[in-house]
Parts: sequence; C-alpha cells; structure tokens
Amino acid sequence: MNNSLGIKKLPRDTKIVVAMSGGVDSSVVAGLMKEQGYDVTGITLKLYDDTKSSNNGRQCCAGKDIVDAKRVSETLGINHKILYYQKKFKTDVIDSFIDSYVSGETPIPCVQCNQTVKFRDLFKFAKELKADALVTGHYVVRKEKNGKGKMYRAKDKDRDQSYFLFSTTQAQLDYLRFPLGSIDKLETRKIASKLNLSVAEKPDSQDICFVPGGDYASVIEKYKPHSFKKGDIFNLKGQKLGSHDGIINYTIGQRKGIKISSKDPLYVIDIRAKDNSIVVGPQDCLNVKKLYLRNINLLSDHNSFNDNIFIKVRSTGKLLCAKLILKKDTGLVEILEDEKGISPGQACVFYSKDKFGERVLGGGWIDKTVNKNLST
Repeated sequence: MNNSLGIKKLPRDTKIVVAMSGGVDSSVVAGLMKEQGYDVTGITLKLYDDTKSSNNGRQCCAGKDIVDAKRVSETLGINHKILYYQKKFKTDVIDSFIDSYVSGETPIPCVQCNQTVKFRDLFKFAKELKADALVTGHYVVRKEKNGKGKMYRAKDKDRDQSYFLFSTTQAQLDYLRFPLGSIDKLETRKIASKLNLSVAEKPDSQDICFVPGGDYASVIEKYKPHSFKKGDIFNLKGQKLGSHDGIINYTIGQRKGIKISSKDPLYVIDIRAKDNSIVVGPQDCLNVKKLYLRNINLLSDHNSFNDNIFIKVRSTGKLLCAKLILKKDTGLVEILEDEKGISPGQACVFYSKDKFGERVLGGGWIDKTVNKNLST
C-alpha cells in the first residue's frame, strides 16, 4: 500500500529531503512531512553572498532565510543541512541573467535557478543521501500514472508556480513531490500557525534574490560596467528619434523612460543588441502572432501537440490558445489570440486541459517574436 507520497513504504521507513528556503511554504511542507511520520532532512541552499540589502525579508534565499530554516528545523526536530552553492549559482543563474539582458532579452532567473541548482544539483544530492523523494513547497499538483509523474497547475491559481517549473525533466518530476498544490495560501499559513512555526506570518518573497529592490541595472553594472553604451532610438520607418543610455535600461512594451516627445504614446517594440539600438512605436505594434522557441523541454509525447494547445508567456498571464510545430528542441508557436509585449528571453509554457485540470506539457525559451509590423 502506498503512503501519502505514493511510495510503497511506511512513512517511518521513507527517507525524504525537503528543500527549505526559510519561507512559510517550505517550512509547512517540512512540518507536514514530520507530522505524518516521515524521516525528514531539510536542506537549505546558500546561493549568493549576502549584503545588507539582501536581508530585507522580501527576497528568497537571503541570509535571514537560512537562519529561519534552521530555526524551523529545530522546532520540528528534523535534521538540517546547508549546501553552499554560491559558485554554481553565480555561473548558472547570475551570469546567464546578465548575458541575457545585455543581448536585449528579458530573462527569468527563477526558472534558471529551478532548472540548475535547485533541481539538478539538489536532486543529485538527495539521491546521494538515498532519499526516496525530494519534496518542495511549490504550488503545483503532481499526478502519477504508471510510475510517471504529470504536472498540473495548482488549485490556487493565484499561487500557481507551474510556469517556473516547465524545465523540470521527467526523471526529476518522477522523484519530486508537491504537497501544497491542492491547498491555498491561507490554509498554508493556518497550518504554519497550528505547528507553531516562527515563519507563520513571514511575508512572501517578491524580489529576485540577487536583485535588491528590483534594480536590474545596478546588478549588471556591478558585473559588466561596460554594458551601458549610448545608442540610437528609431521609429518603425528607421528614422532616428533620439538616443538612449544603454539597452539594458529597457524592456519590450516599456512606455516610461523613453524620453522621446510625441503626440501619441510610444512603446519599446524591439531591442537590437547587434547595433545597440531601440525601436519604438504605437501600442498596437506590440501584438505578437508568432514565437520562435529554443531549448524546448517536453513532459509529454509529441501526440499531445497534434491539436491546439494552451500557452502562457507570463507567470501571471492567462492561458492563450495556440498551435505548436516542434522540430527537435526548437519550435514555432502561432498564437491564436491577441497578446502584447512578449519579449525574447521569457518562457513559453505549454498546457492542455483534461479531467484533472490544466496539465503542463513542457515549454521553451522565446528566441524571437513576430508581430504585425516587425520581426525581432
């Protein structure tokens, strides 16, 4: 008979690793697993060197979070380990983030973090501990059929994190468990209070951990100070309208900060890293019809894409009806609804709908967009 994690062992004989960030979600997961009788080891990752600004309680994996995770572990009476992954994080996440921004893209470092240090490296460490499963506080639902895991959007759609987990491999999904996927955040906090956890009222992380206050430019300036090169701003006809102080200060769809006088509002339509220029135009030029994708990861077979699918191009965005043409690890997406301001460097995640909910079929990174008036 399977236990609550779907493993054919008694809970006391089931060794699990809980990824503990120091926040309320992962702390509740650790508490629930301990309460159910599992052999629990909490693992916290130290991912970057702390600064005063990184201890404001609004970021994940900051210095205070490690202290909180350790305190929760002591309260629960579980083993706790800290893994020092600063070098891995710098190489796989921070450097990738900077390179993407410098090339004119809008990256999503949280996906890169899940893809590399959190799932790849922590997955490997959990296996070395001979754990039966790696358990996290992510808000997604996992179903299993014939020993294979399937990922679905969370019950609490406002907290759903499936967009950030599209790059999870099938082997990782088979090993992972997500106990919070079927409850909402309010219930999570109630459980934390019931378990007398010190983080029960701790605010959720909002900023990217290594970008205090959301100031991307300061991070890039720290690591690549020569990236702030002045360049030209053009309209869609190729006419020069003005100049900018560096393409890293702009994202697709941006309106504020362009500093070009015009009777009609102007938006950033394209960022051209090759010639260090920006193209601006009216809002209707932001409507995207096609996406070219790279580095596609699939969590389903190719038959799932014979019919129209649904996609998300933003973590908080709606599901859009689309058609996908796959070619090895690249793809072409035709969006069958209007959507504005999609930027290269972001993720396009694939979904289908069945009796269990909205299933994640995989996803890829947006390499190029095509809209009504411009190819990028």
